[in-house]
Amino acid sequence: MSTVAIIPSGGVGKRLGSSIAKQYLLLDGVPVLARTLKIFQQSKIIDKIVLVVPQDDLISARKQLVDKYDLNKVVAIVAGGKERQDSVRNGLYAIAGKCDVVVIHDGVRPLLTEEMIGKVVTAAKNGGASSIGVKVKDTVKQTTDDDLVAATLPRNNLWLTQTPQAFAFDVLQKAYAAAANDKFYGTDDASLVERIGVKVKMIAGSYENIKITTPDDLIIAEAFIKNKVETLINTRSGFGYDSHRFAAGRKLILGGVEIAFDCGLQGHSDADALIHAICDALLGAAGCGDIGRHFPDSDNAYKDISSIIILELVKKIIESKGFLINNIDATVVMEKPKLAPYAATMVKNISRTLEISEAAVNVKAKTNEGMGFVGRNEGVAVFATACVSERKSNVSKA
Repeated sequence: MSTVAIIPSGGVGKRLGSSIAKQYLLLDGVPVLARTLKIFQQSKIIDKIVLVVPQDDLISARKQLVDKYDLNKVVAIVAGGKERQDSVRNGLYAIAGKCDVVVIHDGVRPLLTEEMIGKVVTAAKNGGASSIGVKVKDTVKQTTDDDLVAATLPRNNLWLTQTPQAFAFDVLQKAYAAAANDKFYGTDDASLVERIGVKVKMIAGSYENIKITTPDDLIIAEAFIKNKVETLINTRSGFGYDSHRFAAGRKLILGGVEIAFDCGLQGHSDADALIHAICDALLGAAGCGDIGRHFPDSDNAYKDISSIIILELVKKIIESKGFLINNIDATVVMEKPKLAPYAATMVKNISRTLEISEAAVNVKAKTNEGMGFVGRNEGVAVFATACVSERKSNVSKA
């Protein structure tokens, strides 16, 4: 079943008193909207993202958000409308072909979790409509027009509604069509669905899932993020080395990049010596042995496998031991071909796989001045170092 997220983000930040729209303000060094989008990018159950921004932001959103933060699930960036409901409707129009579930989430709610997304999507698949929210904690009073208390409402069944909200595509499409026909504007998407008789399942979320609307909200969000930051202790380093001889009839792959050359490297997997050296450096830093222990060449499961997949598995191994990757530095030693044209793509592949910034990955290339097996152009040698830190979370998951 396919799931598409629509992220309306058309605010101008008037209540924040800023010249910059609230979705672009920095939250611990990252734009609010980028933080929100990254959660959906990382979610395994989200297939595509439709981003809705003001008309004047269409180009800058592509360059400063989607491209800069490698948000490749964003398949469309569309202009918003006068009201939020108009913006979501434009997002619905942009969904290429019918999907099964639509998730709608405010672009300025950057503290949601993948768990929240999973819960509302599951509920929408089962019942057609769902929303994240939190139970009311304070006593709620209903007043007259002149602010006199008319009633005290029982709070047992009162919720503060948030996003994400998720709906079966057909349900949401029907609700929006009915609202347009009646010229009705609701306060959220769930209210439109309620109008056509579909029950909305409320899912308990988190009181931290706040919407950035006022200056105080920005301060509170910063505090939540800082409280979630993992405490890093006991920094460790590891060293990795790998070498492979050249072999005819094979592809030359280094750093996950296929390089144009008349021969490749001999090995059980794709023989990506650069990735193998990095894997050994990471495993060494975490005290987890070496690549041969975990991925022996006697196991046919790893025959001709992409070493990028092995790197993904190594990442999981060291994370299971409680380590966070800080940076990678590697040197490839070979006479030819020249690696400079491929280095940037190698860095991108490695950083994306390890989920660290490209600035934390360094790949260098050297010749061996004609000396040794490398100098005789018999093969490739790679040296790599990795720095990791033990991590301890300050808080539990929302």
